This record gives sequence, C-alpha cells and structure tokens, in this order.
Amino acid sequence: MNLRGLLLPFRLVALATTLLLSGCLLLPHDTGRSYGHHSFIDYWPPLKGDSKLRLAVKDNIDMKGIVTTGGSEYLAKNSPPAAADAPCLAIARQSGVDFVGKTNMSEFALAPSGFNQYYGTPRSPLSHLHRLIPGGSSCGSAVCVALGLADVSFGTDTAGSVRVPAACCGIVGLKTTKGLISVAGLIPVEPRHLDTVGPLAKDIDGAVKGMDLLESGFAGKYEAAKAAKPTAASIRVGRLKLNGTDPQVDQAIDAALTKAGFQVVPLDDDFRQKWDQAKKDGNTMAASGAWMHEGQYLTKSMISARTKTALLAGRVLSVGYNSALARRKAWQEALHKVFEKVDFIALPTLQGAPPGIPPNLKLGILEAFMLDFQNTAAVNVAGNPALAVPVPAHHERVHLTSLQLIGPPRSEAELLNAGRLVEEAVAVKK
Repeated sequence: MNLRGLLLPFRLVALATTLLLSGCLLLPHDTGRSYGHHSFIDYWPPLKGDSKLRLAVKDNIDMKGIVTTGGSEYLAKNSPPAAADAPCLAIARQSGVDFVGKTNMSEFALAPSGFNQYYGTPRSPLSHLHRLIPGGSSCGSAVCVALGLADVSFGTDTAGSVRVPAACCGIVGLKTTKGLISVAGLIPVEPRHLDTVGPLAKDIDGAVKGMDLLESGFAGKYEAAKAAKPTAASIRVGRLKLNGTDPQVDQAIDAALTKAGFQVVPLDDDFRQKWDQAKKDGNTMAASGAWMHEGQYLTKSMISARTKTALLAGRVLSVGYNSALARRKAWQEALHKVFEKVDFIALPTLQGAPPGIPPNLKLGILEAFMLDFQNTAAVNVAGNPALAVPVPAHHERVHLTSLQLIGPPRSEAELLNAGRLVEEAVAVKK
C-alpha cells in the first residue's frame, strides 16, 4: 500500500473522532425489541411445533406492509411501510416458508464492524471472555442463524457484508454473482456494480436451501454439481496468500484445503498485486456509492455520527470512483485467466481472528481497520460469487477462522459443493 493509502484511514479516524466528541453517544437505544442479542429489529416467533423452514430477512430488503428501516432510527420513524415485497423474496413467498423477522444491520449497511447505535449491536456467538464484533453489515442475519433463531437468513453483500459476518459468527455465507438475484426493492449502496443478495446458514446444506429460495431450480443444479465432483481430488484450487495475514490463519486455510484433498496451485505475486488494487477499488466504489445514494441523509437528525462519517468519506473518495470503475474490466479479465487454470481461488475471508469491540471512542478506528482486514471487496468489483465457510483454527480467543472460495460467474452450485467437501473433511467446534 502506498503512503496515500496508508494515511487515508487515519484521516477518516480524525474525522470520526471529531464527530464522536461532538456529543453523539454510542450507547444503543432501547427499542423494546432488542431481545438481548440484538439480532432482530422485528421478530415474529414461529408457532410451537411449526416445522416449516424459518427465514429471516435483512432490514434493507422490502417486505410488503413492513417499514424497511435499514438499521436507521430516521427511516424507522419517517418511512411508510413497503408497498410490495422485493423481487428476491418471490420464491420464498411461493414456497410457504415461515418468515421469522427483519434482522438488524449497520445503519444503511455502512459499518463493516456490524455496529448499530440505535438498535444495539448484535452479540457475536463467538464472544466469551472477550466481546467480539459480529461483522457487518448483515450482522443480525448472521447472529440469528448462529443462535438457531432462523434456519436461513438473507443478507446483502456490497463489499463483504454477507461473508464478513459469516466469518465473524462461525457460519456459512454466500455472495452471489452480480445480476443473478434482483436487487430491486433494496436500500442501495452501489446497486449498479456491487450490491448483491445472498444466503447465510449454519452449514452448507442450509446455504443450499437458501439459494433454492433465491434462484428457481437451484437444488437441482447443486445435485448435479455434487454428482460431477463427488470428491475434491479433481478440483484445482488457486491459493492466494496476502500480505498482513495472521500466520495461524494461513496455516488453518492450508490445512483445510489439504484435508479436503484439493489440488492446490499457488498463485503468483503479480496476481496478488492485481487483487490488492481491486480491493482498494472496491472500497472506493462502495464508499462512493453510499455517498451517491444515501448522501441525502447527511444533514438529517437521528442519523448516527458513524454513518455521517462514512457518508463524508464517500464524498471524499467519490473523486476516484470513475478511475476505479475503469479498472474493473481488466480485473475481470485477470480473474478469467486464473479460472482457465483453476476451478476456484482460496484465501482467508479475514486476515485474522474477529477483533474485539474496543472502548467507544476507538470505534471509528475499528471501521477503518475493518476495510483493510476483510479480504472481500475485490470480489464485488468483478461480480463473481464467493463462499465463506468456517474451518478450525488455533487462536487465543476463537477456535475457528473462515475460508473464502471464489468461483467463476454463476458457479454458486459448484462453490457450495466445494464447501461441502471442506465441511465434511474438517470438524469445526462451534
């Protein structure tokens, strides 16, 4: 990273600190609907004995008759109920699943830590002696699944917002191919190039069920993928190693790939440099998109200082949006060339163990840190699908990490089959 890239997070931190010291408190508002774990904004418990699949929906996705809050006090108090379901819910409606609630999230999907000032921050199920972040922005979607309150949840992923909370909560999360699932009826961040909808579940089987609720006929595609590659022996995986990764995390990823039996092919430094640039571009595009679509809320009361900081950062970064977008095609071509040699790319979802929640005034630092800590935004720039799946690790605070597998466009079934092979090969204690 060049000097400008190194200094940018600190500039954002200075801005965050100014806002936080201006009198904006970081204590969660008690809405009366927190349920202790803060995973739901609205919760509708299923009837006793009901055996239908329980589906939770992130609260930036419209559900007819329900106010879509986007995790925001302002929208909760000033928006009418949604006039119609978002199109991504159509199959679930037809399938007769049990909708159990709208899940908590970072306000406007802008905090990668999963922090929410108004509704409270969902409690990570991996928190024991230390309180760890749940990951964002689909924090409630991950926590409710990890706690067994839903079988499947839908989240959105603009720069990692499905995979990061999945990694922080020890579950499975799938970012879908850009354009595969409609993003109409969502509160947008960067809908033209980055925003996607995807499932979170405790395991691969649950994620398959989630995808079958998003894409008609997906279960059949998954069964075909299993039949085509019943073992990992013929699957080639390109292993990408990134600077700054905790050695214990790299060891855990390598051990999982070996135990599963994949053919592992090291990827070279030239590709790593292209990845690093795409990651920067992804963060720039996401921040700029937030400013373009949510900048109208900058002067509104009831918008948190953290969100205003993110919006101001997006305004600053928006000068680089067109340059980042111009590099997108070359990055897509670079990935295409790699996928001529391997079936998937493997790397950690996060560079280390999920971080703890620091004292209040350091939360601005945490958000800047998370943008570099998560290995996810580069995938969104290209539009490819990516799967986060837990694997065993040896950390002081947690006993697992998250393997990220990236595939060619529309390879969700094959990715989940590869995830199945990993899941069957390793025993993750949750």
